[in-house]
Amino acid sequence: MVHCLSIQRPTPHLALSLWARVPYAFLALRAPLWFNLSLRPLAAHTAANRSTARTTTTLITPEELRAIASWSRDLSEAEFEEARRGISFKTYGKNASICHVGDRLESWTGVADGLVKMATTSKTGKSATLAGMRSGAWFGEGTVIKAEARRYELVALRETRLALMRRSTFLWLFEHSAAFNRFLVHQFNERLAQFISLAETERTLDSTGRLARNLAWLFNPILYPDLGRTLAISQEELGMLAGISRQMANQGLAKLTDLGLIELGHGSVTIRDLDRLSRYEG
Repeated sequence: MVHCLSIQRPTPHLALSLWARVPYAFLALRAPLWFNLSLRPLAAHTAANRSTARTTTTLITPEELRAIASWSRDLSEAEFEEARRGISFKTYGKNASICHVGDRLESWTGVADGLVKMATTSKTGKSATLAGMRSGAWFGEGTVIKAEARRYELVALRETRLALMRRSTFLWLFEHSAAFNRFLVHQFNERLAQFISLAETERTLDSTGRLARNLAWLFNPILYPDLGRTLAISQEELGMLAGISRQMANQGLAKLTDLGLIELGHGSVTIRDLDRLSRYEG
């Protein structure tokens, strides 16, 4: 029996304390049972196909911060400037490993440009994709709040530019900004609902269903409030996010197109019916 939890107006710090404890540890422990498994471990991203990360420390402009971080637009002037001073950038090449399980990434992380896969790898070498994150995504608040090692692996599926907010800045905003806490609570609730849904349905979906679900997440209006209905993404990248082959991704996309859920362009996907896509079960 599935029980639904009802949380009535959680305070920011209470909700965030839950967020800090639940999602990623919860997923890391159960991923082999819930998620589509790929026989290609993340260890396959060897040093031979990694690009050296490039760090940029130039102060981010107000315009760029507003463009890559929707949460920044509701901050006060003092909070906004504090956020600006605490952000640097790092660029990773295609297939570069951003972090491994056990690494300490002392920054709250945003995807300024690119595509990132969050995954875990079992002791037998099977990789399970937990989520894909496109430009506009911010993640890792749980590990920043707890000051603990990462419980998942991150891989750049294409050249990716990350915005890194240092932990001291994140904690200052957490302690002083009501607007920042509202954003974190909304993000916490949305990701938790997303992962619970995935846990309940993943084993019942075929390859096209998993593809549809992963694609719909990339257009979640809460996590990506500013982005339109078209995303530049290859069939190979979609296959890696869904844990299926490029051929299976091609077949699944064709089926979703025939159903009127998406429209395919040259190296892009346009969503025609996000609600039906997010509920597609084959």
